[in-house]
Amino acid sequence: MIDPFLLLATESHAEGEALISFHFDFLESNILNLAILVGILVFYGRKAIGNILSERRKQIAQAIQEAEERQRSAATALAKEKEKLAQAEKEAKRICEVATERAKTVKAEIAEQCERDIARLKETAASDLSSEQERVIAQLKKQIAEQAVVRAENQLKAQVDNNTQQRLIDRSIAQLGG
Repeated sequence: MIDPFLLLATESHAEGEALISFHFDFLESNILNLAILVGILVFYGRKAIGNILSERRKQIAQAIQEAEERQRSAATALAKEKEKLAQAEKEAKRICEVATERAKTVKAEIAEQCERDIARLKETAASDLSSEQERVIAQLKKQIAEQAVVRAENQLKAQVDNNTQQRLIDRSIAQLGG
């Protein structure tokens, strides 16, 4: 930027004009004004831009620091949660083992109870069978006795006539004491 400015200054000095002069020609004065404006911006703007950039740098550094702090806290929280997860997995495994053992115990108890029930049912069935057998035998004896009485009556009716019947009655009365 300074090179074109020097170039213009030396050209105008070579033509015999003053070093700094005002030209009202739009095209020539525009370049000079632009050079002066750029020079002023560079001289005074350096501090302002430097301050702005410095402030921005501080903000970025602070944001980075906050992000790093959040990252550290997140890593700590992650480690805690992983530890909790590991404990939960251990607890779940322990619960599964306890449940498996309890299931085995309950299964054994149920099998034992079934065996006792089967034995009791066998005893009950045997007892029922025995009582039923006794009932059937008693019923058969009763039927046999009834049939025997009926046959005996039939035989007596067929073999005993009135004379024989009268003699039996008299003999029975005599035996009774009469």
